[in-house]
Amino acid sequence: MTNHWNDIANSDCIMAIGSNCAENHPAAFAHIGIAQQRGAKLISIDPRFTRTSARADIYAPLRSGTDIAFVGGMIKYVLDDIENNPTNYNLIYITEYTNAACLINPNFKGAPELNGGFSGLNESTRSYDKSTWQYQIDESGIPKRDKTLRDQNCVFQLLKKQYARYNVDKVCQITGTPKDLYLEICKEYTATGKPGKAGTIMYAMGTTQHTCGSQNIRSYAILQLLLANIGVTGGGINALRGEHNVQGSTDMALLAHIIPGYLGVPSSKDITLKDYLTRLTPKNSDPLSANWWQNYPKYIVSLLKAWYGDAATKDNDFGFGYLPKVTGNANSTYSHIMLFESMKKGNVKGLMCWGQNPAVGGPHSNFEREAMDKLEWLVCVDLWETETAAFWKRPGTDPANIKTEVFLLPAACHYEKEGTVSNSGRWVQWRYKAANPPGDAMGDLEILNELGLKLKDLYKTDGKYADAILRLTWDNGHPASADKVLREINGYDLTTGKLVTNFVSLKDDGSTTSGNWLYCGCYNEDGNYTKRRDKTPDTFNVGLFPKWSWCWPLNRRIIYNRASVDLNGEPWDKEHPVIWWQDGKWVGDVPDGGWPPMAVDPQGTRYPFIMRNEGFARIFGMGMADGPFPEHYEPWESPVKNLMSDTQNDPVFLMGDSAKDQQGTSDKYPYIATTYRVVEHWQTGPMTRNLSWLAELQPDMFIEISEELAAEKGISNGGEAIVESARGEFKAIAIVTKRFKPLQINGKVVHEIGMPWHWGYSGLVTGPSANLLTPHVGDANTMIPEYKAFLCNMRKA
Repeated sequence: MTNHWNDIANSDCIMAIGSNCAENHPAAFAHIGIAQQRGAKLISIDPRFTRTSARADIYAPLRSGTDIAFVGGMIKYVLDDIENNPTNYNLIYITEYTNAACLINPNFKGAPELNGGFSGLNESTRSYDKSTWQYQIDESGIPKRDKTLRDQNCVFQLLKKQYARYNVDKVCQITGTPKDLYLEICKEYTATGKPGKAGTIMYAMGTTQHTCGSQNIRSYAILQLLLANIGVTGGGINALRGEHNVQGSTDMALLAHIIPGYLGVPSSKDITLKDYLTRLTPKNSDPLSANWWQNYPKYIVSLLKAWYGDAATKDNDFGFGYLPKVTGNANSTYSHIMLFESMKKGNVKGLMCWGQNPAVGGPHSNFEREAMDKLEWLVCVDLWETETAAFWKRPGTDPANIKTEVFLLPAACHYEKEGTVSNSGRWVQWRYKAANPPGDAMGDLEILNELGLKLKDLYKTDGKYADAILRLTWDNGHPASADKVLREINGYDLTTGKLVTNFVSLKDDGSTTSGNWLYCGCYNEDGNYTKRRDKTPDTFNVGLFPKWSWCWPLNRRIIYNRASVDLNGEPWDKEHPVIWWQDGKWVGDVPDGGWPPMAVDPQGTRYPFIMRNEGFARIFGMGMADGPFPEHYEPWESPVKNLMSDTQNDPVFLMGDSAKDQQGTSDKYPYIATTYRVVEHWQTGPMTRNLSWLAELQPDMFIEISEELAAEKGISNGGEAIVESARGEFKAIAIVTKRFKPLQINGKVVHEIGMPWHWGYSGLVTGPSANLLTPHVGDANTMIPEYKAFLCNMRKA
């Protein structure tokens, strides 16, 4: 989140898209209720009329996989309205704080000119050469700008050209959204662009789990920047994390392309630390750009010192050579989909699953179960015997034919261990142990600590590249101490032996340590800030609660908050200020850099978007794999042709080898399918299907279908149906409901079928997983699988 949970109450309009927060994030929804009590409007945009929709002021259906068309039309609505009613928008914000005024290489060609693609596409490698996606720079190396926004090569004009095709009629033909509802949403939400107003976008897996998931979010970002809704109270783009520590897990690098603190994973081309830093440390010549990532050397060296201690010296590149290096693109090579593709080919010997259940949760789950047949060994760390732990005895399989050795380690539930969890709003909160785990169960930290100690012991006598293990600092205590680990994450000043105050103190000379620079400051000599529970309000009483726990970075509750003020440092919204320049200093939240406002000190100031090397928020996003602007493409499987261009799918989306011969077509599979969760079950089900009092609430796998489709197929409410895709089929209970309605897509009636994915073959209640049907394809940037839009057929059982 750019903002945080409490701040949602400050919003004037909340747009929930790709999110059913009333059901899947019920505690979070309470903050929406507070906002509604003070007059805010809630907009729910979803293929299904959900519990969130029931509480919304406006509900609009859309076809799964068409977010970019929907939001692209809203972007066009804003751009057209700026021409006619410029006072309704914050043009100073757009011009001074975003890259709208920046000039782009004149050789750049966009989707309108190239019929859906962008310049630089190599169809054979399924990748883009981004050389034309760059800024024009002056003789000093600074991006050229036209603050009148009239130059035809400036981002603002390119944006207008990109979305000129996204007129209301075409958008509604693509999405299936009724035109009157669509215009009502455009009018209501874009009203938050007026200075002093704020709107927030709340999204979840309904947004991300597409071949264009990252670009869905980019479209939200562009809309929010045009409305000056980033950095302000009640604004932002707010991801609703589906678990209590998903944010913490990404911060600590449980993703293929990063190491802790969102530092890039070392590549096989990074022979030395200098090579690594040359590749990843951004350069900028503009003295007004903070270019915060220029501190990369401080963060990686402090991390290496935390990992290797005295063994990390300047002479050995601070132990950089000990780190494993990836080959190729880390995401496309080591993402979930590609790991299982490689596993099926016999290239992966062992797998460790910590609280993960790919036999149910993975796309094309039959394929992933078969891939695990090729493993030599599997370790599952979980509370119960999951489907993954029991894959070798799954229905229809002869265990004698599977040679995999399976280790099942009983784990502790989150109430049975202590340590920090980081919520969606980046608040890092200490959670105390409430009970001891049963039997031999242990917490993850204790298991990992024992494993590390044993590996170090074994490497003393055997093993290649032993120094990478033997020289690791592994002083977590015995038993392991979460408090001790958090101190290491915060980091130390090795010249004094004291905890580092914050990441501003980190150095690249080996004199500081930090296990994650973003968390530096959470634990100081005066105590563990994540344990704070002081409800003292903030200066302006806007719900920041700065003494409750600790928030990265630097306890800043709203990031990019210097964009919440004008050039003189006065808030756009004086009733709900985040920060305010008063008497020569910033007051309020921790500012995103302490520099003075732009008009107060034109030479000493810095642009507010400090994590971008040019200092501006990017409406034109040259860092994306599949285009600097979001463009509507159809999901990999779709019942209709792309009406926006002749380019049917994202040209560079991820496709596993197994998917190439398993694409469903609409002649055999005419219906759209989408997956989701229900409040009665949790993820793949082990925590709810193994507890009788929860399992009984929702015992059977079911699908939801419209009354019209049910009548067409002769299926009654509560009857059984068989659903199939190009990858598999299953039988389920049919719920016939008004929550789904047939959609009119360019004059064609299109039906959508909904299905939760919580069931499997283990537990007190069992059933088929919806992921028997989902495809092995993913987003071009993150490689997240496309669970939310694929084709299926259905018949009465």
